[in-house]
Amino acid sequence: MPSQNEPADDRNSLLPLEGESDEYEVITSEEVDRVLDALDALIESVNSDNIRVALEEAADSVYSLIYGEDDESCEEDDQSEAA
Repeated sequence: MPSQNEPADDRNSLLPLEGESDEYEVITSEEVDRVLDALDALIESVNSDNIRVALEEAADSVYSLIYGEDDESCEEDDQSEAA
């Protein structure tokens, strides 16, 4: 449920805080998008393939916090419609 300060149509994700079983953190799609933009800029600026791979893995992990589950279900729907 969005708070009064957040628009109702924003994508948010509730994730448990590390080490805390009763507390949750709201992660907004705006924050995820901002972090992904920063990681993309870093990826483009590095010369090392090893660092680039690590940053790409980090970007994938951050992306999945909000978009991962929804995109997988959308892909499955697209594949079943194509069949």
